[in-house]
Amino acid sequence: MNTIIDLLRQQVSSIVLDGETQFLSEKSNALSSFYPILLSILKSKPGLLDTLKNHLNPRLGDLLGGNSAIKTQLLDTIRGSAPADEIEGTLTKSLLPTLGFLENQAGSSDPEAIQHLLNTQEDSIKSALPAWALPILSALGIGTATAGTLHQSPTLTEPVVTEKKSSSWLPLIALIILALLAGLWFKSCSNKNKVEETAPPVQSAATQPASLQLSTNEKGELMSCQAYVNNSSFIDILHQQVKQIFNSPMGCGASAEAAYHSEFIDQDAIPSVLKLLKGTPNASLNWVGDQLSIQTANPQDAERLAAEVKKLAKNMNVLVQKPADESTTVNNSISDAQKALEAIHPDNVRALDVATALNLQIINFATGSSAIPEVNQSILDQAAALMQRAKQVELTVTGHTDATGNADANKKLSLSRAQSVVDYLVSKGVDPAQLQAVGMGQEKPIADNATKEGQFKNRRIEFEVLNKDTGVVRTVDEEGVKQQP
Repeated sequence: MNTIIDLLRQQVSSIVLDGETQFLSEKSNALSSFYPILLSILKSKPGLLDTLKNHLNPRLGDLLGGNSAIKTQLLDTIRGSAPADEIEGTLTKSLLPTLGFLENQAGSSDPEAIQHLLNTQEDSIKSALPAWALPILSALGIGTATAGTLHQSPTLTEPVVTEKKSSSWLPLIALIILALLAGLWFKSCSNKNKVEETAPPVQSAATQPASLQLSTNEKGELMSCQAYVNNSSFIDILHQQVKQIFNSPMGCGASAEAAYHSEFIDQDAIPSVLKLLKGTPNASLNWVGDQLSIQTANPQDAERLAAEVKKLAKNMNVLVQKPADESTTVNNSISDAQKALEAIHPDNVRALDVATALNLQIINFATGSSAIPEVNQSILDQAAALMQRAKQVELTVTGHTDATGNADANKKLSLSRAQSVVDYLVSKGVDPAQLQAVGMGQEKPIADNATKEGQFKNRRIEFEVLNKDTGVVRTVDEEGVKQQP
């Protein structure tokens, strides 16, 4: 049976070492020795879980409380023949994936749930802990006997016979010799050409770069956000950052599939770039690998943003895209929706994920018609298959129109279009009890009806979600994800 340390070596090491070519054996051995140290620290100092998660890129020094002497001691012992900065980078890179792994194993991001997991794995953590790590943990105030905070032993007051003083040093000398021998043994093993523990095979090599798509409405407010990165801890941080920067309850939908890389290029620059985008009307950003494209309704806005972004994301190729025509916009939206639906695991279907994915597509109904265009039907097919596996979820399908024509007629048309979507999903096997059609007509525009582009954006279908497990209703629309009273 695999222990938690075995699973970390198999799953997290494969992520951290993906693409590495230098000092691979040393980095693999360093990670194997580091995991029990990391878990021992997190077990004894549970407050670090939130501290590390709240950093976009937590560093090794953050784990060690900023103590440079302890960090140097750790790296000098664990690095073998590799440079200290190489090993420090590897250990730092392992922090977020490890936190994500612990959340998955605990079944929750709640620190108490993770703490419970670590308590149940105490024996396997202790057994994997290197002997040379004990002084390091002790210097951090962590006792390995009980995995708790060390307390000073009381001083014995009984007088000691003078003739026996010299013998009291023998145990201490023995302990020092043992510690030195353990350190020398580890370094000699690390320097061997053939190490006993080889690097774990890459389980699921990332084949796609991490990507982020975000767009704003006519007021420069958040309209949509979707991220693809194999790093659940970073996703949580990004979600909170987006909510805070745009002052929006929506945050960012995301997929943490293993096919995607675990880091963005110039990841630290993302919050600053998003702050630049905030307030820019009808803007969209596409961050994929080392390519970053910006598109706005006003070309001057795009040029201004690109110039500022280049100063922040120096390793990215920043491009300005011309506004797309309606056909291109529709096709791109369908592609984005398909990608988001494919990222949803069929055994873990969440209502908000389905609604977010469906809201990415544009259903461009013909004038006066409620017939669903053929290009959108494959998206609804995918959604129907997922919804059949999530019977606890209800969706309210809401139709909207532009302000052209009679308001009453528009309301009827919007209801007819929403009902068409409901009927189509039911025809594909979705329980009718999971769906409800609503028509809002022209009452809730998200763009200026005075322009053709604004009218195009206002003609839309949106989704509202009810999770029967919690009884919580959430609307996923241009104003974000809202919990209703």
